[in-house]
Amino acid sequence: MSIESIMGDLLVHAPAMIIAIPLLGAFLTPIISRINGTLRNVFVISIMGLTSLFVGVLANDIFTSRVIKTYVFGGSQELTSPVVRILLEIDALSMFMAMIVLIVAFVAVIYSWGFMKEYTGLDKYYTLVLLMTAGMFGMVLTGDLFNFFVFLEITSIASCALIAFWTTKGESIEAAFKYIVISAIGALFVLFAIAILYGQYNALNIATLASVMKYTFLDKVALVLLVGALAMKAGIVPMHMWLPDSYGRAPASVTLILVGATQASLYGVFRVCFTLYGKSLSLTNNILGLEDGFPLALGTSLGILVVLLAIVTMLVGVFMALKQSDFKRLIGFAAVAEIGYMMLGLGVALLSIEPTGLSGSGLMALKGGIFHIFNDALDIGLMFLVAGAVYWATKERSLDKLGGLARNMKYTSIFFVIGLFAVAGMPPFNGFASKLLIYESVFQISPILSIVAILSSIMLLAVFVKVFHSVFLGPAIPKFKNVKEAPISLLVAMIIISVLIVFIGIFPEMFLNNIVGPATDALVNYSGYIDAVVLGGM
Repeated sequence: MSIESIMGDLLVHAPAMIIAIPLLGAFLTPIISRINGTLRNVFVISIMGLTSLFVGVLANDIFTSRVIKTYVFGGSQELTSPVVRILLEIDALSMFMAMIVLIVAFVAVIYSWGFMKEYTGLDKYYTLVLLMTAGMFGMVLTGDLFNFFVFLEITSIASCALIAFWTTKGESIEAAFKYIVISAIGALFVLFAIAILYGQYNALNIATLASVMKYTFLDKVALVLLVGALAMKAGIVPMHMWLPDSYGRAPASVTLILVGATQASLYGVFRVCFTLYGKSLSLTNNILGLEDGFPLALGTSLGILVVLLAIVTMLVGVFMALKQSDFKRLIGFAAVAEIGYMMLGLGVALLSIEPTGLSGSGLMALKGGIFHIFNDALDIGLMFLVAGAVYWATKERSLDKLGGLARNMKYTSIFFVIGLFAVAGMPPFNGFASKLLIYESVFQISPILSIVAILSSIMLLAVFVKVFHSVFLGPAIPKFKNVKEAPISLLVAMIIISVLIVFIGIFPEMFLNNIVGPATDALVNYSGYIDAVVLGGM
């Protein structure tokens, strides 16, 4: 068999294998764990490496050819009814999100080798990590609303169990309880919205629904339910109360994967607004006056609401971070503030929808929001890994009880500085490029909102400078004079993310042109998505 034939087979079945390999690995992990703990760790890393192969092959094809690929379960591609098939529908945006999931999951597994070494129950831990990874891949690759719900539930249940991993700590149990309650409410909203759409159109496939949607009152109700539920899962204020607790009380490696799960929910908001409802919103967004009882077209109303929630999310996240003394909880509120930037890009894009497509400022805002999804996963993720390394070395989370760690944890200190400037959007780090796009696009809508966004970043910079001084500078605390640098697996994980942060920051145009640009174009081109799936399967 030739190499071309092997690569062709890999490419054809890559969408299914990206989900199936972590899922299979999750079921084999407890068995291998009974043999040897080191063998189990190697196996889990090998599973992620094999998954990386399929993600890389598929991503290269998608970003090079700019096509939309479908993979059919339970039937051939020639089946005429896209309603009854379970489809994976992969475009550039799906692959963009799959890359984020892969990076956070792979790095988390590497980090776990050293960070989780002293704990028991690691067979269950790694099983849940792989299940959560499979769930996130399913969320971003599926083209079916009900299957999106199923993968959302898999991700939520695995996340809840991982948040509560330290079962002897009441705070972890409380955080897991908050998370599962919010997840259950959000899942019910999603399921209700799916039922509304299925009852009207007898379809679950996103492209099929988008092609036949009549934008009825029930469709508008389903839109509000879907956006509200997924925004709740993404941690938008005032539905953010679970996020700082869950991020703060979970093991640092779990927190990194939770960042990916949050981004997957945010992806759902983008996909619903611009793929499922894109055709409907483009036809009504500029119609002002009374329409079906709404003072504004729903697209405009939704855009205004998203922008307002984004600004509130930024401000609440920053101001709450200012008063925190718990290291990871502080980063959790900073993560809330960062989510506001992505939602701000989405809101401006919704306000800029026209019958002929997005305006220039809207496209820039959407590109900035999508770019920031990737950057935020890296930047906030690195900060949590640093906080985890500090906890590993000191078993302390309180900023008031830490100090002088830079003497013995030099590399960890450097990684924190990289994350600090990246989160604050300082050049030449990756956060600068995405935030600049958001600032410029928002300025064209409202200079005041742009100033608020810039001031929020400056305040985040001040918050983390204060943290850097409290944790790493100043006189060494006597009991921490002999602390050791983080183990090699923790350092390797932080190095990987730091290299990506610096590389993207130095070459943002390369990343924008080859990855973010195609992902944004795929999201905006809802008609191409519909035609590729519905007409392509006829």
